[in-house]
Amino acid sequence: MIHLYTGEGKGKTTAAMGLAIRAAGRGKKVVIVQFLKGTDSGELHSLRLIPDITVIRNNEAKGFFHTVPPEIRLKIIEENNENLRSALAMPYDLIVLDEICAAYDLEAVNRKAVDDLLRGFSPEKELVLTGRNPPKHFCDAADYISEIHKVKHPYDRGVQAREGIEY
Repeated sequence: MIHLYTGEGKGKTTAAMGLAIRAAGRGKKVVIVQFLKGTDSGELHSLRLIPDITVIRNNEAKGFFHTVPPEIRLKIIEENNENLRSALAMPYDLIVLDEICAAYDLEAVNRKAVDDLLRGFSPEKELVLTGRNPPKHFCDAADYISEIHKVKHPYDRGVQAREGIEY
């Protein structure tokens, strides 16, 4: 089935990682592709310890996609597309496309490849999509939609992201 974790609140990636750990704990093969993320994040250290989970992502942060020069954007798009191709070529029971909504919206990934995946997704597998403002057809394709709603967040008071909590 297709899961969509969306909304303005903190916890979309966290929810997806929790499902990935649950699936791996039951012997399922899990592939996680992180789009538009290149900085070190705490979950990576834990996920590397779980044999049935593979994480694919860009190796370095290049800045916010919309603020980097065009040649860097092209590099990010190439990496994102290669990461998606690599993930889809691997055996998996569950695949997580983390921040796919933003990557899709920004055209930082091959939209046709993503749309083809949604259209032809196997009912024997699980697909997790995360990110804000999903396109309507993501919502239409989803079997589960969980909206993470922010009621209060320390960032609103100027508290910056904290290691081990937000990253």
